[in-house]
Amino acid sequence: MISVFFLIIYLGSFMLMLLVLSIQVKCYHEIITIGYRVYHSYDLPWFRSLSWYFLLCVNYFFYGETVADYFATFVQRREQLQFLIRYHRFISFALYLTGFCMFVLSLVKKHYRLQFYMFAWTHVTLLITVTQSHLVIQNLFEGMIWFLVPISSVICNDITAYIFGFFFGRTPLIKLSPKKTWEGFIGGFFSTVVFGFIFSYFLAQHQYFVCPVEYNSETNRFMTECEPSELFQMKKYSVPPLLQAVLGWETVNMYPFQMHSIALSTFASLIGPFGGFFASGFKRAFKIKDFADTIPGHGGIMDRFDCQYLMATFVHVYITSFIRYGLFTILTRILLVISLLNIPI
Repeated sequence: MISVFFLIIYLGSFMLMLLVLSIQVKCYHEIITIGYRVYHSYDLPWFRSLSWYFLLCVNYFFYGETVADYFATFVQRREQLQFLIRYHRFISFALYLTGFCMFVLSLVKKHYRLQFYMFAWTHVTLLITVTQSHLVIQNLFEGMIWFLVPISSVICNDITAYIFGFFFGRTPLIKLSPKKTWEGFIGGFFSTVVFGFIFSYFLAQHQYFVCPVEYNSETNRFMTECEPSELFQMKKYSVPPLLQAVLGWETVNMYPFQMHSIALSTFASLIGPFGGFFASGFKRAFKIKDFADTIPGHGGIMDRFDCQYLMATFVHVYITSFIRYGLFTILTRILLVISLLNIPI
């Protein structure tokens, strides 16, 4: 699986988008199937068809917005697409409204409550899977590094927390996951921060990972070539006096993005696991061990991506709050001035 993932990264952004879409569909299928089994809703009229219809509607809305934003030059050359983009939100609403009316028409006496249970189940599942996967792709367009560092940090935290918990775990962390320990949680945190800091250093050196993904309508290819922004240009920083005695360095060279990696890794190790705890509580509520048996020995796809969806939302909020509007850039420049003036922090 790791080899296949590396191959997909090598093939480029478009293949990563297809991978994200495939994972989204499979996660949706696993959660919807649990609903069918728990509520014994196989005999409800139209409902399986309506569930997949709503998935298509929501994907059409989100990915249509993406096409309009990132494929503008391609759309302008085709009149049919211009019509679809111009009235995209109206078409999306009309499609959803059609499904809504079909649901109302499918209501059957003595099954009203069950049908509304499944209607709500479908919409919550759409919120969890489709919205989050759309944010993953939005992050990817900002640069592959915003895709790889968060994902890798979650994976690193999962592995290192298990290792520290296995060898040193003594104190239970949370009742939802009896095998999780404070020792594993703390060890995973420090390991993930160090990993994210080092991993981002290597990725920041290559345009392929740091440049925003742009579609070239002339070559019909996604391009990752640019002049790296200030985030990915090596800078010299003054080491705080307290750390100088420990490290023996007065200055250090690093990429500003590495400071962002600390924030990303911190979230991945402190808040990200709560996505897994949420999934554990969900499975306990319905008395199931795994979401599915897609991956032998691991369970379903959702079992492996429960923390990734929460991470995707954070990264998107982080980019829009601190990167796109320059707040963190201002803080970076302040730190640079402090280091140049050698002001003690």
